[in-house]
Amino acid sequence: MNLPENAFKRALIDRRRLIGLWAAMADPYSLEICAQAGFDWLLLDGEHGPNDLRSVLAQLQALAAYPPAPVVRVPDGDAVLLKQYLEIGVQNFLVPMVESAEQARAIVAATRYPPHGTRGVGSSIARSSRWATYADYLYAANGQICVLAQVETAAGVDRVAQIAAVDGVDGIFIGPADLAASMGHLGEPGHPEVRAAIDRARRGALSHDKAVGTLATDSALIRQHLEQGASFVAVGVDAALLARATRELAAAWINPA
Repeated sequence: MNLPENAFKRALIDRRRLIGLWAAMADPYSLEICAQAGFDWLLLDGEHGPNDLRSVLAQLQALAAYPPAPVVRVPDGDAVLLKQYLEIGVQNFLVPMVESAEQARAIVAATRYPPHGTRGVGSSIARSSRWATYADYLYAANGQICVLAQVETAAGVDRVAQIAAVDGVDGIFIGPADLAASMGHLGEPGHPEVRAAIDRARRGALSHDKAVGTLATDSALIRQHLEQGASFVAVGVDAALLARATRELAAAWINPA
């Protein structure tokens, strides 16, 4: 059996519109509920969500029976950490706080076997190759890894074109919240200066024919991102959806007006 094609990576290359959901609850059961909703991809958050290697593994196993592609946001681009996530079967990586082409090249190298990278060889004992069931894994794996660089600081926006130009970077994900903070507008991702920086980042990525993504929960803003060229957009967060729904339910029945 050979390694299957990474359908999420192929869809990015083909510029298909991919609508996703942010999964921050770090729980396989709740993630499985989200998996049957019809989203194209689910983001497992290991930066701000309470995830670790084993909780991500459990969620990957829960998702295996469902169509949405798992994308994992790792805490950072550390090569050892990336190696561990690769071996549990992660193919789609979102790496936060990317601010330079040098950093992007190091991240890509950590996800590729030599001679194109520095990834260690140990897949025969790992879920990544289905314990050597994929006979061609060592030779096919490089081409199926998807690296998304999260640009979310003013410095990253200034260098977004160079980051997007790195071979092996499949897309640029724009993080409005941290970008706003880095620009002195904490809590104001809709500030005109921040919106202008988001526009620059999008144009820089598209100038190198790289897919652009972001997270937005306002319907008008989501449509704007899609109309302006974003092709993978997360439109909600599981924890926020649960929090809002439970508050609304409680408000309706506890001391109703």
